[in-house]
Amino acid sequence: MKRIPVIVVAGFLGSGKTTLLNHLLGGSRGTRIGVVVNDFGAIGIDAMSVAGQVDSTVSLSNGCLCCAVDVSELDDMLAKLDSLVDVIVIEASGLAEPQAMTRMLLASQNPRLVYGGLVLLVDAAEFPDDLARHLRVADLVVLNKADRVADPAALASEIDRLKPGVPVLLSSFGRVDPALLFDPRPRERYGQLSFEDLLDEEHDHVHYDSIEFTADEAMNPVRLMAFLDARPKGLYRIKGFVRFDVPGYRQRFGLHTVGAFLRFERSAWPGPRRTELVLIGTGLDVAAIRAGLASCVEPDPSAVDPQSMLEVLRYTA
Repeated sequence: MKRIPVIVVAGFLGSGKTTLLNHLLGGSRGTRIGVVVNDFGAIGIDAMSVAGQVDSTVSLSNGCLCCAVDVSELDDMLAKLDSLVDVIVIEASGLAEPQAMTRMLLASQNPRLVYGGLVLLVDAAEFPDDLARHLRVADLVVLNKADRVADPAALASEIDRLKPGVPVLLSSFGRVDPALLFDPRPRERYGQLSFEDLLDEEHDHVHYDSIEFTADEAMNPVRLMAFLDARPKGLYRIKGFVRFDVPGYRQRFGLHTVGAFLRFERSAWPGPRRTELVLIGTGLDVAAIRAGLASCVEPDPSAVDPQSMLEVLRYTA
């Protein structure tokens, strides 16, 4: 069964959540995104306005859906969306505190849904004083409107002081590559690139490094978890599949991270059994990351204590 990731976008009023949602929808390119909002004013997602409407679903021209709900109807709305879309993005403000939203999604009994992490938008130009409360559950911080302040790096350092280790992504106008949050559908390229394609290549991807790592040998669970626990700054996303081959754990382990959020999913191997990972970020030390992953390769997986898989299983959906 394909599981639909549910990503929460939180942030203070005016931080740019609707702009970010518009950007994701505009760059969806065939990925069906379900956006759930709870704003009783005019919602600026494309040309849509659902002022005062609750439990309403509107189809957008790009195949995406937008819904307006109140918190009591959230689970029902997600159940309606899970067979229609590839990913669900929830705007948390107005629905509930981010902590409550996270607990609700993690406790969901819907087998088609899986929690995909919480993205916290912070307005660099109006840096909030009570940020620490929201940072507690943030997996990735988007420091938006970075173009409006003289020293955004100082604000990023302040966020790191409040929650050490949380990845901080600088952004302007809510421009965040969708690939940092979820897996867009593969593009099909036929003929000449369109002007929209060229703009997308220019603005969405040029600032990100992408590293591919493959290994036919199995990985050591202890060493791999140590690598994941100490992810370098600037590494915003990891996706792919891991081969462990520890006795009793020879399934395929799908790996998905958004910022600090980490999840494994077990499934059968459909083809060759090998580790294949893609890592996305900015300012990455490619050689060091490749060396770190290579050091996780286990030459004798049959000798690995199965108890060492417990740390991996903690993150299994």
